[in-house]
Amino acid sequence: MSTPVGLAIVAYSVSSFGIGIKLPPGKTGWPVIRESLEFLSTGWKGHPEKFIFDRMSKYSPNVFKTLLLKEKVVVFCGAGGNKFLFSNENKFVQAWWPALIDKIFPPANENQMSSSKKEAIKLRKMLPNFFKPKALQGYIGIMDQITERHFALGWDNIDEVNVFPLKKRFTFWLAYRLFLSIEDPNDVEKFFDPFEHIEQPNTTIASGVISVPINLPRTQFRRGIKASSYIRKELVLIIKQRKIDLAEGKATPTQDILSHMLSTSDEDGKFTNELDIANKIMALLIGGHDTASSACTFILKYLAELPDVYDKVYNDLM
Repeated sequence: MSTPVGLAIVAYSVSSFGIGIKLPPGKTGWPVIRESLEFLSTGWKGHPEKFIFDRMSKYSPNVFKTLLLKEKVVVFCGAGGNKFLFSNENKFVQAWWPALIDKIFPPANENQMSSSKKEAIKLRKMLPNFFKPKALQGYIGIMDQITERHFALGWDNIDEVNVFPLKKRFTFWLAYRLFLSIEDPNDVEKFFDPFEHIEQPNTTIASGVISVPINLPRTQFRRGIKASSYIRKELVLIIKQRKIDLAEGKATPTQDILSHMLSTSDEDGKFTNELDIANKIMALLIGGHDTASSACTFILKYLAELPDVYDKVYNDLM
């Protein structure tokens, strides 16, 4: 989560600090869901930063505590907060997801519930080779090809375009190609709607992740669970076929993240099961396209507003 001031959010446990340790200023709200409702309502109104700015003004411009989605949370604000978070991972802070994530991305084994922190650490260990500079250079040709096809399908001969939905589709298509080696637009579209249904955004996995965790019919949370279940089943079919392709030599262990996950064991020599791989792929797809599409949209916005900058960029590229 981020705002123009920049944020770092970590969960905390009062018992882990010990008795007498001073916590940051703030409140957890009464009843307990109040803070969550205020946080979500500002997002629904299109101003998620208001929740943060109001508490920065009331409690502290640097750090405050709150309660979001049943989790005790500390919010660090500004560049100093971000520096503290990103320079101290696995020292003072660890990767963490709210407990509701286990409902939307349930582990294959019920005994693994509440293991999202461990799974995040495993995922971090799996991915470095795919994001090294040399590996990123190998993606340039693929990105260029997908970009050309994207512009041909959604931009050519059109007088006016709605950029953000198009960028959502573009980054999702690109992520699917890099993670799963799937590039047919029709195949990608089948998976896109449960992630980012433009016409019905309250029916998607992303909306479920940031919703009030009430698992009742017709709630965003329940719809997010249903969308996740659909995607998981489809991904498992892809995973099973990839296993066959790897065994027959039709695919290689290094061709994409999916093959790497299927071919790499943990420290104990155990391979990740199909359902957990599907969950990891879903998490990567959410993280791999959502923020990128926002960044691409803002780049185009500023290029349109600053024609002198646009001309320089155009001349450099052409």
